[in-house]
Amino acid sequence: MMADNEDNYLMLSGIQHFQFCKRQWALIHIEQQWEENVRTVEGNHLHKKADQPFIREKRGDKLIVRAMPIKSNELEISGICDVVEFIEDPKGVELDGEAGTFIPYPVEYKRGKPKQNVADILQLTAQAICLEEMLLCEVDKGYLFYNETKQRVEIPITEAYRNQVKTAVAAMQELYKKRHTPKVKTGKFCDNCSLKNICIPTLMKKQSVKSYMDTMLEE
Repeated sequence: MMADNEDNYLMLSGIQHFQFCKRQWALIHIEQQWEENVRTVEGNHLHKKADQPFIREKRGDKLIVRAMPIKSNELEISGICDVVEFIEDPKGVELDGEAGTFIPYPVEYKRGKPKQNVADILQLTAQAICLEEMLLCEVDKGYLFYNETKQRVEIPITEAYRNQVKTAVAAMQELYKKRHTPKVKTGKFCDNCSLKNICIPTLMKKQSVKSYMDTMLEE
């Protein structure tokens, strides 16, 4: 379904936050809270190296596009691909200013190493879904590059991953429309959270960060 206002689209990158912790996602994307830590600083630096807008580089049968804006009207999400590699293929699509036809493959850059959960994979899958909708093509794989291991991992874009993305985005949309921040659910993952000091897990069992901060300011 087409959305009336693209300004209301959710950030595609939020899928990773949502998979890590639904509360973290809500703090960032609903309550607009944020705090830098070593991981986010290093991650931002890595993305700045990948995200060089307006650069198109041709290498043989490969066209490399950096910082490509993408969106899905069906899912009502938008974002930026770190890198999209367009590979010449007879079954591909035409591109403005380029001879031949190409199939796009998203490449997402990550600061650390492969995760045990599917957060990175779902973010990559969402990028593939956006590219398919925008370019009217099929994207059957993408790549995750992990800076810590210097490893590039090929990821198949499966129907199962697509369904997980759609389920996650639907849940995100519902929370966003209600402006609801889930209650704290503490765990070991809290130690690695960039919002640990803002979330205040031991104090925030029942109230939102905003209401807590408002109370503190009133005092």
